[in-house]
Amino acid sequence: MQNDLLLETIKTTLQKSKVEKLAAIASEDTFSVKDLIDLSFYHDEQIGFRAAWILENVFTKHQQRFLPYALYFLEKFPQQNNLSALRHYVKILAFMTRKNASMEIKKILAGYDTDHLVEVVFAWLIDEKIPVAVKSHCLNILANLNTKHNWIKEELLQTMDFLVAKESIGFFSKVKQIRKQLSVRS
Repeated sequence: MQNDLLLETIKTTLQKSKVEKLAAIASEDTFSVKDLIDLSFYHDEQIGFRAAWILENVFTKHQQRFLPYALYFLEKFPQQNNLSALRHYVKILAFMTRKNASMEIKKILAGYDTDHLVEVVFAWLIDEKIPVAVKSHCLNILANLNTKHNWIKEELLQTMDFLVAKESIGFFSKVKQIRKQLSVRS
């Protein structure tokens, strides 16, 4: 399956089972993770969303296929502006930054300058146009990266105080969880 064939495949509505099937066959022989990342920036936002959804499934279910492209993903991450695709991007980065991430992912992030990612994620967190589901994952990313950037904690606590009155009750619940996570790491 070449990139054109992948494009044709994801032009139509996808069900979860099809997404999982496409994630399972993502390899150099069919289509690469790089192809998915590139397609997640496609001018048709629905195609971008579907590519990002498949990419998330590759990360969660076939991480060995994702690993060779992890740096490419991190480089492209700040450029994602399709809000539907962004939800999957921030979810992937939240998984990548978790305490229980794979050793390979931890090594990649340890050697990566995450300063720009932190800036971008904070910007998305305070952007009123960003959906709450994306912001929820942004909170996770920032709390997770607090171990690498110890200044995040104070800034994040202040930002959450500011946002909690503006966002939904679901966001408030996530803030409680993040506060707990940050207090454990003190």
